[in-house]
Amino acid sequence: MKVFDLSQPLYNACPGWPTYALTAITYEKIVGNDGYTAERIDFNSHTGTHLDAPFHFFPDGATIDEIPLERFIGRALIVNLDGIAARTGIGETHLKKYLPRIQPDDIVLLNTGWHRKRAVSAEYYHDWPYLTGEGAELLKERKIKGVGIDGMSLGGWYEGTGRPCHEALLSSDIWILEEIVFPDELLSYETCNLTAVPLKLKGFGGSPTRAYATVE
Repeated sequence: MKVFDLSQPLYNACPGWPTYALTAITYEKIVGNDGYTAERIDFNSHTGTHLDAPFHFFPDGATIDEIPLERFIGRALIVNLDGIAARTGIGETHLKKYLPRIQPDDIVLLNTGWHRKRAVSAEYYHDWPYLTGEGAELLKERKIKGVGIDGMSLGGWYEGTGRPCHEALLSSDIWILEEIVFPDELLSYETCNLTAVPLKLKGFGGSPTRAYATVE
């Protein structure tokens, strides 16, 4: 079995949503002085590789701790859109050849190649390709349980592009996994088994997540 890490690293002042404070890591104890090391981290729960739960957009939606853990594990279909142009809305044209392969309870992973651009830069912070509301509805019709993407969000940055896919999916209890990584070798496969484990944060609309794929 091959294991592929799909998670972006978290570190001090790492890239994060443009309107949030940067991640800050401090040391409360240092092994050289105190005999052990203990760190403190201050960051938004939607930083780096993370999951969105329905509560992220809907006050009556399930919070991250209320979603059964088995929902975050399953067969994933890789939609390889590597090299798609910046700011492109992903819709029927991009998804149509993949739709017949999607089975109920599958997870759909959208690779745009954007993970390679990760940096504190205007391009990375604003111009990633995103899933349109139309695209989200097409995936929802397949009764999937989750969608992942390698941009900072499944929706776009610019006005009118961010909410439609979130509203379509989260309203149907379909979770969203954002800012993942696609190792080049993984892209040679059509499917994999995904595990994306959130922290058990009570009452949260999202959580940092360690996501990985396995292939037999």
